[in-house]
Amino acid sequence: MSTPDSLSTPFGDLEFFDGVPRAESVETIFDGLDLLRGIDAFLTAVPGASLVAMRRGLRTAGVVSPDIIGYTDPRANSGGLFLTPNTETTYGTTFLDLRAWGPTVIEAPPESLCVVDDFWFRYVADMGIPGPDKGAGGKYLFLPPGYDGERPDGYYTYECPTFTNWVVLRALGGVPAMKQTRIYPLSAADDPRENTFVNIANVLQNTVHANDFSFFEEVAQLVAEEPVTALDPERAGTLAAIGLKHGTRFAPDDRLRGILDDAARIGAAMSRAILYTPREPEAYFWEGLSWKNPFVGGSYEFLSDGARNLDARTRFHYFATVITPAMAHAQVGAGSAYTYTAHDADGHVLDGSATYSLRIPANPPAKNFWSVDLYDTQTRSLLQSTAYPALSSLTGTVQPDDDGSSVLWFAPTAPEGKESNWVPTIPGKSWFPMVRLYGPLEPWFDGTWQLPEIVKES
Repeated sequence: MSTPDSLSTPFGDLEFFDGVPRAESVETIFDGLDLLRGIDAFLTAVPGASLVAMRRGLRTAGVVSPDIIGYTDPRANSGGLFLTPNTETTYGTTFLDLRAWGPTVIEAPPESLCVVDDFWFRYVADMGIPGPDKGAGGKYLFLPPGYDGERPDGYYTYECPTFTNWVVLRALGGVPAMKQTRIYPLSAADDPRENTFVNIANVLQNTVHANDFSFFEEVAQLVAEEPVTALDPERAGTLAAIGLKHGTRFAPDDRLRGILDDAARIGAAMSRAILYTPREPEAYFWEGLSWKNPFVGGSYEFLSDGARNLDARTRFHYFATVITPAMAHAQVGAGSAYTYTAHDADGHVLDGSATYSLRIPANPPAKNFWSVDLYDTQTRSLLQSTAYPALSSLTGTVQPDDDGSSVLWFAPTAPEGKESNWVPTIPGKSWFPMVRLYGPLEPWFDGTWQLPEIVKES
């Protein structure tokens, strides 16, 4: 009910007179408030900053218009910085610009897995196999915010909360199928021009958001470009409290700039704890093991019992991209299942200088195939120890043991005779693996098949 005249806090000692802050404490209090708001803004705006960075990176690779589609031929590699891509898929990507183009059509390729997310990284639509065309190929129409014009028949139509929207394309038929994609303004539907396809697989580009003051400059671009209706009032209020308001130039003074730089660095530190060492039990797949679930709760909106799981949202967006219900709700024999860890059997952080083994137990519950990709713990991008730092049952090169299990090796140099089951690591750097099961089967869901911990051998 009352505040003492002297109060010790993480921000310093505060002085009051009968509950009223003394003049010498007011500045300290507001500095602390700005720091808290800045940290909260970082943790909640990571999804938006991630897509601002993605767009910037793709522009450096030549993807500067919605009708220019970047793709990875033959598949993604470690040449650029992207948050946890897999090395088994041919990706295609571009950004819609509904402000410049107005209503925009995407013709999804057949037998594809395609997603559109808005600029705040919220789900808009699935296309292809998980979408309403069921993989047959279909025409999708995306409308800008506030649109009240023509809505012609013959399209799967979606209203977008933001003008900028990210398009992710995955065609099971590889590059030839990818190039069947068509993106054009609705106004040009009678005679759409050909799309341009740019191979970005070997283009050095950085699509990862900042972890210092420039993070807030990334968010400022998003806030300035999109309408106030694009964001809920609470999150918009958090951003506005530190000067990120639509229609207002973001120009913090030296005091606030320094505080926000601290806030971003602290927010990044918290994000890394949430990601690599989460404290909620449900973030772990199996009791007593370090393997973690990147999509806690099974909700693509990170909702549980009417509340948003803020740590789960930060965790996912700090190291991953693409939001779709198909990822959050893997089903038996369909979609993908994921798990990752950053620690060995003794609870120590994985060290690129050491030698480790991981046993994939017999009969991995994957209808299609399984894979293990290695990532850099700093950038959350593919580890740059080799072009394809991964092993997969798809390639047929992994040598199983007599009992049907496969022992994988991770070290700077291959253990003798283990070259086919080895992924190189980098001395002086940490790394983390992501295990993916494509078409997960019942033993994955009922827990009868489990991954053992990674073992440090030397």
